[in-house]
Amino acid sequence: MKKLILMFVAIAAVSFASCGNKKAEAEKATADSIRVADSIAAVEAAAAEAAAADTVPADSAAVAE
Repeated sequence: MKKLILMFVAIAAVSFASCGNKKAEAEKATADSIRVADSIAAVEAAAAEAAAADTVPADSAAVAE
C-alpha cells in the first residue's frame, strides 16, 4: 500500500513539474511579438523617410526654353 501511495505522489509531482510556467512563457511571447512589431514599424518609417528624401524637386531655372 505504501508503494502505491508513493507511486501516486511521484506521478502527481511529475505532472506538476511538466506543466511548467505557462504564464511566464505567454508574457515572453507577447513581449517578443511587441518587439518584432516595433522593429518592423521602425524599418518601415526609415524606408518612408528614405523614399521622401530620394525625391528631388524640379529646378525651375533648369527648364529649357
